[in-house]
Amino acid sequence: MTSEKAPFAEGDLVVYPTHGVGKILGIETQEIAGHTLNVIVVHFDKDRMTLRVPLAKTKVSGLRRLSSRKEMDAALAKLRGRSRSKRTMWSRRAQEYQAKIASGDPGSIAEVVRDLYRNVGQPEQSYSERQIYQAALDRLVREFA
Repeated sequence: MTSEKAPFAEGDLVVYPTHGVGKILGIETQEIAGHTLNVIVVHFDKDRMTLRVPLAKTKVSGLRRLSSRKEMDAALAKLRGRSRSKRTMWSRRAQEYQAKIASGDPGSIAEVVRDLYRNVGQPEQSYSERQIYQAALDRLVREFA
């Protein structure tokens, strides 16, 4: 077994693209299918979920540190920008918005919030549109905080 250097320490706050902000509980060694793996244990309070990511797969999985101040400032600048009015079908836009949220990139998530904010509270806003908007807003706020 090769010695892998841990990119994160216990107590670090990290972002996992599909789940948002979590806290590193530690690094464990587990045996899975006859192979010994070092895994990073991440707990997500909001979802009451614990995730184990193999140490060798942290980059591939997208696990990363919280965004820097500069990255968050860029995301906030996108929020202040002009929303893009799209004429495509809602189902296609919804898929695009979900993909941006799942990417975990604060800039992409900010674009979703910006684009969907224009209809917040409007009677013509669909339930799925409200759900996507709320998911994007929650994800952005958790990383910003």
